[in-house]
Amino acid sequence: MSTNHLCVPPGVPPGCRASRCEVARLQWRVGDGGDPAQLLRDFCEESGLDVADLSRSGVHDVSRRLCGVAVLVSAAAGAVMIGGEPGPPSPATAVPDLAAVAYHHAPVATSRPVGGFALTGEWEQSWTPAQHAAAVSAVRAAIGRGDVYQVNIVGHQSAPVSGDADGVVRRLASWPQARFGGTMSGPGWTVASASPECLAEVASGVVTTAPIKGTAPATVEGARQLRRSVKERAEHVMIVDLERNDLAHVAVPGSIAVEELFALREWGGLWQAESVIRARLAEGTGLDRLLRGLCPPGSVTGTPKLAALEHIADLEVVGRGPAMGAMGYVTGEGLRLGLTIRTVAVAESRLHVWAGGGITWRSDPNEEVAEAAAKATPITAALASYTSALTANT
Repeated sequence: MSTNHLCVPPGVPPGCRASRCEVARLQWRVGDGGDPAQLLRDFCEESGLDVADLSRSGVHDVSRRLCGVAVLVSAAAGAVMIGGEPGPPSPATAVPDLAAVAYHHAPVATSRPVGGFALTGEWEQSWTPAQHAAAVSAVRAAIGRGDVYQVNIVGHQSAPVSGDADGVVRRLASWPQARFGGTMSGPGWTVASASPECLAEVASGVVTTAPIKGTAPATVEGARQLRRSVKERAEHVMIVDLERNDLAHVAVPGSIAVEELFALREWGGLWQAESVIRARLAEGTGLDRLLRGLCPPGSVTGTPKLAALEHIADLEVVGRGPAMGAMGYVTGEGLRLGLTIRTVAVAESRLHVWAGGGITWRSDPNEEVAEAAAKATPITAALASYTSALTANT
């Protein structure tokens, strides 16, 4: 048994964050064989959580000792769950495509001191702005042929690092607007997310998902332009319809409701348009079935989802790793999974960042490149600031 104070994914009860002891761990990678959704369900049940029917009032803790199970699902694992294309290999090879950690409660322990951490070189892009723009144009051509309606295209950058990642990822995960911020780690890897986006919350038999689509500077003029943008609203509504369709695979017929549509919320100096969709889960909906219904997330794949995954696999030059997937916590009360946008990974002495955006027929390639950069900039700037401060204090 070991206590892991770094692993605090979305959904860990605040009172449990410093009093958990790791008792079991599952790690799976694309190519290992098996169904990751079923493997995760089996792991939760073997650890003491009955996740066979999430439509009931809560998840039953049969062990009476379990705090919960932390979960990380990569974009590739989500694609495998539904028989889709997993895409190219991840550049953060140490990070598994599926990780789950079971925790029991333990005496409160003092967290270890945080050491220095620094970027030791320049950021390196996985593709040039011209290559990114060409991928956007290729998606527009596919839309023109009728292959797809919308596809999300993601770029990647990385930089060499040294030192102790603990303090950096804690700060990133506690970003003020990171409602689904959190961290997970394992041998040789750390993942941190400052995500504002809800992939799935389940409580009392009700599932909530809240897709984010649409970005503008967080100014009065930015809000005006975002609300008036035909392209951004069309993109957003397509993803809302996709999420309604995804929920239909696990919901009681007639129970799906869009409770908010295109609401503007601020994150890192940007407006993001969000909708909130809820449904009552159908009887017998287990954790594996829920994951197959919602993974990989619609707001970072496209529609139709399987066709979008084929184009993503063809166009993106590196895999998405732990980004554009899910991270969260399953407890005796339900589950809380954030969508891993605004997410970084530290592995093999490199720091990895992913960012992108949804492409529609009205997308301008150069504007899409700029939007992806705007999403990545708050993360890279914060990382530079945090690492400088940590290094100065050691």
